[in-house]
Amino acid sequence: MTSVLLRAFGFLPSFVFKIADSCHSLSIQFQTVFFAELAIQEELRELHEEPTDPQAQQEIINSIEEVYFSSDSFDIVKYELERLPPVLSLQELEQYRDKLKQQQAAELERVTSLQTGLQLAAVICTNGRRHLNIAKEGFTQTSLGLLANQRKRQLLIGLLKSLRTIKTLQRTDVRLSEMLEEEDYPGAIQLCLECQKAASTFKHYSCISELNSKLQDTLEQIEEQLDVALSKICKNFDISHYTKVQQAYRLLGKTQTAMDQLHMHFTQAIHNTVFQVVLGYVELCAGNTDTKFQKLQYKDLCTHITSDSYIPCLADLCKALWEVMLSYYCTMQWHENHDQDEAAAVSSVSDGSNVIGSEENSFDRNYVKKKLEHGLSRIWQDVQLKVKTYLLGTDLSNFKYDDFIFVLDVISRLMQVGEEFCGSKSEVLQESIRKQSVNYFKSYHRTRLEELRMFLENETWELCPVKSSFNILQLHEFKFMEQSRSPSVSPSKQPASAISTAVTLFEQYCNGGNPFEIQADSKDDETEDVLASNGYESDEQEKSAYQEYDSDSDVPEELKRDYVDEQTGDAPVKSVSRETLKSKKRSDYNLYKVNAPILTNTTLNVIRLVGKYMQMMNILKPIAFDVIHFMSQLFDYYLYAVYTFFGRNDTFESTGLGLSSSRLRTTLNRIQESLIDLEISADPTGALTAAEERKEKVPSPHLSHLVVLTSGNSLYGLAERVVATESLVFLAEQFEFLQPHLDAVMPAAKKPFLQQFYSQTVSTASELRKPVYWVVAAKAIDYEQMLLLMANVKWDVKEIMSQHNIYVDALLKEFEEFNRKLNEVSKRVRIPLPVSNILWEHCIRLANRTLVEGYANVKKCSNEGRALMQLDFQQFLMKLEKLTDIRPIPDKEFVETYIKAYYLTENDMEGWIKEHREYSTKQLTNLVNVCLGSHINKKARQKLLAAIDDTDRPKR
Repeated sequence: MTSVLLRAFGFLPSFVFKIADSCHSLSIQFQTVFFAELAIQEELRELHEEPTDPQAQQEIINSIEEVYFSSDSFDIVKYELERLPPVLSLQELEQYRDKLKQQQAAELERVTSLQTGLQLAAVICTNGRRHLNIAKEGFTQTSLGLLANQRKRQLLIGLLKSLRTIKTLQRTDVRLSEMLEEEDYPGAIQLCLECQKAASTFKHYSCISELNSKLQDTLEQIEEQLDVALSKICKNFDISHYTKVQQAYRLLGKTQTAMDQLHMHFTQAIHNTVFQVVLGYVELCAGNTDTKFQKLQYKDLCTHITSDSYIPCLADLCKALWEVMLSYYCTMQWHENHDQDEAAAVSSVSDGSNVIGSEENSFDRNYVKKKLEHGLSRIWQDVQLKVKTYLLGTDLSNFKYDDFIFVLDVISRLMQVGEEFCGSKSEVLQESIRKQSVNYFKSYHRTRLEELRMFLENETWELCPVKSSFNILQLHEFKFMEQSRSPSVSPSKQPASAISTAVTLFEQYCNGGNPFEIQADSKDDETEDVLASNGYESDEQEKSAYQEYDSDSDVPEELKRDYVDEQTGDAPVKSVSRETLKSKKRSDYNLYKVNAPILTNTTLNVIRLVGKYMQMMNILKPIAFDVIHFMSQLFDYYLYAVYTFFGRNDTFESTGLGLSSSRLRTTLNRIQESLIDLEISADPTGALTAAEERKEKVPSPHLSHLVVLTSGNSLYGLAERVVATESLVFLAEQFEFLQPHLDAVMPAAKKPFLQQFYSQTVSTASELRKPVYWVVAAKAIDYEQMLLLMANVKWDVKEIMSQHNIYVDALLKEFEEFNRKLNEVSKRVRIPLPVSNILWEHCIRLANRTLVEGYANVKKCSNEGRALMQLDFQQFLMKLEKLTDIRPIPDKEFVETYIKAYYLTENDMEGWIKEHREYSTKQLTNLVNVCLGSHINKKARQKLLAAIDDTDRPKR
């Protein structure tokens, strides 16, 4: 029992328990021995009076022979007796005896100590057993029972929790389906991952093993739906939707994979979008449900678009592509903002425990950024190729002008989108639209030239009444110049002030709207108010036309300057002063004060056509040279027509007056060679070449039979001539106004062509006035009648006359009649001052030359006759100066010099002949024969006549 208690409490090692048990059984034996040996102990006590040395004691014990401990049956007495020596010595025996006693005492002392320890151990064991019994009854059985029950309870609770978790796992697929329907992809993935983790924890349950594989399938299904959700943002970007998708991919650890998939979806979205848009229009126009179109390639499908549906389809195509590009732009914006937020969050947390995670996120962000930036050019290239295929799939040469301009406007806007999207110059689009534009424009221009010829041949050259404030910018065709003064900006339906140049289209339309929405032009733009009522702007204006000339104070200053020289920009020297105009009678040039431009319907049509050409050029700058070249042909043909109708007259060209400058003649020859089809039959071998060349030419126009140029009452069609010529000058002024705009878009290599066109052609428009109005001046005065009257005058008078000859009065009467007819014509058409000056200059010049010709016909003439000539001429000048304000009188010196030459001597005459080459051979010969005939010999006369013949006299 003692050993059990000792073992329970752990006081003694196990071998002590054995000794204690054996000692307990021997204790009784020792008790008897104890008292028997008491005497011996007393005896030994003496030996131990001295302090006991444990080491000495141990040595004593160790000196005991092993045989004494061999067995219980060992006979100690016998052993000792047998050891006695044969000869006994008392002293040795006593010593040996003392030794044995010491050994016995030491051994007894150790046994006694062991006995005392065993007794104490027995007491402790007894007390321990008693206490253990109390503990067992009062504490152990009750408490351990509670602990056992608690443990069992905890096990059952854990089991219940596991069962509930298993139940939840079994129902997870339902919740996952709900979350996917709600598009809560991050939550679904998070839930699925947690379920997989929980399933791995309970994999020892058989019901969980099947669930684990099911969750894996569900996760794959979520990834598939997530990929579908990612594809949706390609057409309609939604921030919250895309944020969920990105969070979901991040949970899956597939951020880079998501970006790769995203670009694939964008590429697919572009292809599917354009195909569906074009397919919808093709099937709609086909009018049946045949599915054969769905099997066609996109390129072949584009060829089935009809002309009527081409523009709506193009607009919808660009709108759909815009949505794709806008989604990509928004995607980039989302990542940029998200990266900034993440970088700010990382910088605010300085803890280094997430360094590895931060580096990984940074790598993902850099990958995404580079992928998105690289994708910009790829996506735009796809867009360009799709639109190019659509553009080239239809022949646009037969489109209406407005429709084609709309196509150009849409493509121009698309190229603007491309430049803002990725900085691309859209070379693919530019080349495709350039091909279509050149093809269209050649056909369009050819048709317009034919129409212009038809207009010119049916033009009666009546004045088209427009307001005095008329400006070409008021025409609808030039509205784009008001919207954007800079030729580098494409025309837009939006007001220029509505959009700041700093705001891109993506910023403008990121919250809604579409830059490719078809917007009908405003009616205000279409309806122009440039025509005056009955030739006047209003009834008040009509009344004021016959009032004081100075009542034009409300007319803009630039419109008052009708009489500015087109070449120099300065007022001509031979001009009428304002004071002179004020002093005119009410009926004289009464339409001056209207100040409206002189132009015809044909002129207005040409100006509109120029505006249309410029619209096309402004939108598509790569064909700027072609457009400007064709535009110059419009002006060339109009110039050539006016010259052909009113200025060509070989009879008067031979007068030597230099009516047409060399520059004008060069221009007219160039136009005739390059533009006019003279219908010269080619030989059979060159038939094809001639046909190709004639495609670029237009037949020469013919004047309408309704225009009468042979009536003297109308001054030989002066009104029509004024309208035709001055409308040409007005057209030239408009071209001058447009020169900076044309120069801005003309390629640098082609600028010399534009400069030559303006310097050699446009600037010659005003020069056409001389040959045109010369015809009128040559017929308006009867110069032949004057020559006949001069031939009847006797010039060899002997006395100085005080009365001029009647031919002077006849000539002045002709001029008065001319002035009257001129006033009558001015009531129909305003005659600008340069025109009236040229008319008067021509008439006076012809009259003066007629006078010289008449004087050259004189057979005999005295000095008094020469004085009479001077008197007649001075009378003519005095009366003429009252009819006209032209100063100086044209060719006045021409007459006076000729008359004075009659007084020259023989020596002076030869030098005079060489200096004055403006006179004809006949006129110079007459001077020699009549003036010096009676004063010089035959040899001298022959010398002077030879000098006349040898002199090369270019015609003036």
